[in-house]
Amino acid sequence: MKNKQILLDNINNVHTTKMGIERIKKNLKLENVNIVEYCKNKILDKNCNIFLKGKNWYCEADNIIITINYNSYTIITAHKI
Repeated sequence: MKNKQILLDNINNVHTTKMGIERIKKNLKLENVNIVEYCKNKILDKNCNIFLKGKNWYCEADNIIITINYNSYTIITAHKI
């Protein structure tokens, strides 16, 4: 639970790269969506399961899993479960 709060407290630091945006759009079949805001909304969902494994956060919500680097808060990827 403590780890989850660290990510939530730093939600404004969550971001991604151009390559990350394209990868997430492709994996989740999204278009015309602000990917960072989309992911932040999933992370902030009260039903989101957030856990830390190794150097990454994993956020599961609505049958998708979002992978975020622990140190930089960079969204690496997202996949449908």
